[in-house]
Amino acid sequence: MINDMDCAQLANFGASGLVTLTSAVAVATYHRLAPWRSTRYGRHVMTVTAAVGALGLYTVLITLWPTGVTATILRGIRTGLLLLLAVMMIQRTRMFIDAQHRPPRDEQPK
Repeated sequence: MINDMDCAQLANFGASGLVTLTSAVAVATYHRLAPWRSTRYGRHVMTVTAAVGALGLYTVLITLWPTGVTATILRGIRTGLLLLLAVMMIQRTRMFIDAQHRPPRDEQPK
């Protein structure tokens, strides 16, 4: 299967594998070193990073299994990941708005 790919397909496969790997390293590092569960920002960063990595993994796997039941299941998972990312972008927009309406730390009441 990989032997039948053209240069663009191989580049996509390789880049998707790289995104999967680097996202996994980022998730593992963040999980180990930061109290990410304690803030909505931390949970947001972790969720988006994991979802982007999962989309990279989807591309790798769908390249290996482009047809059949496995492909159908993978496409369903991809749809769920895209919906999750849409929700995360709404949440991110809300966080941006909240941050813009919060007074700077030196001006907050004590």
